[in-house]
Amino acid sequence: MYTLEAKHIHKNFSAHKALTDVSISVPEQSVFGLLGPNGAGKTTLIRIINQITGPDSGEVFFNGERLNPKHVELIGYLPEERGLYKKMKVGEQCMYLAQLKGLSAKEAKLRLMEWFKRFDIHTWWDKKIEDLSKGMAQKVQFITTVLHEPKLLILDEPFSGFDPINAELVRNEMLRLKNEGTTIILSTHDMGSVEALCDNIALINRSQVILDGSVKDIKNRFRTKTYELIYQGAAMDLGIGLWANFELIKNEQAEDRHVAHIRLSENKNLNDLLSAVIPVLEIEAVKEIIPDMDQIFIEAVNKFNAEYE
Repeated sequence: MYTLEAKHIHKNFSAHKALTDVSISVPEQSVFGLLGPNGAGKTTLIRIINQITGPDSGEVFFNGERLNPKHVELIGYLPEERGLYKKMKVGEQCMYLAQLKGLSAKEAKLRLMEWFKRFDIHTWWDKKIEDLSKGMAQKVQFITTVLHEPKLLILDEPFSGFDPINAELVRNEMLRLKNEGTTIILSTHDMGSVEALCDNIALINRSQVILDGSVKDIKNRFRTKTYELIYQGAAMDLGIGLWANFELIKNEQAEDRHVAHIRLSENKNLNDLLSAVIPVLEIEAVKEIIPDMDQIFIEAVNKFNAEYE
């Protein structure tokens, strides 16, 4: 079951192609990473999902229904450009935004007290927004985004302005909301958060989806059969052991041991590597080098750009 599906979305602004045949499927109760370089088309897609603008062609479905105005109240959106009224007090601002989302004053106050306690900001009620730091204001805006308990939560760079402690707090809240049934679309350049939070991703570049799927499957797709080998012994013996079946990418000495990166040929596996080196070296550790999401992002974008041009 998908909370949101976008099918063959096209959007142009004059001569600029913002989205070209973009399709994504966001599974229910998951964290979906919407990734891409600046200007790739992510914000345009988010604006279409929020019904701020419409596609030139293509369709968007929410819980199986064609996207329509009634779905707005089921979506929470935290844009990258923050928007709080600087002269208002925190409590006053939160109550105002909560009631715009359809909550009664009583229910809004109850929920706000719970969230203020969770975020340890219960003393901020009478502070003015203009007196808050960027990170403090970010906490307030996150709360106002999730307060009406949306079914779909769209977060655009939600960790901007946070120190590591508060960024971790928000990550934990995102996982808690997901476990309680919320579907989350996360647009971010923080690939560490993508690895920690996302179940699936779509990478948009030059208006097109160039990579999509589960994070696990994508990382497997980019594996290169490369291993890190930590050993004691002579570097020359390593070369003799590897011979022609393995590619030695690097071999460095660190104190009394060596660290080598070795790529296996297509018809070889880890057992073959160990069989080749154990007779001539003392092996201390071995592990596969799996590309992280930063490396995958760069490789996929650079490959597409090279082919595009």
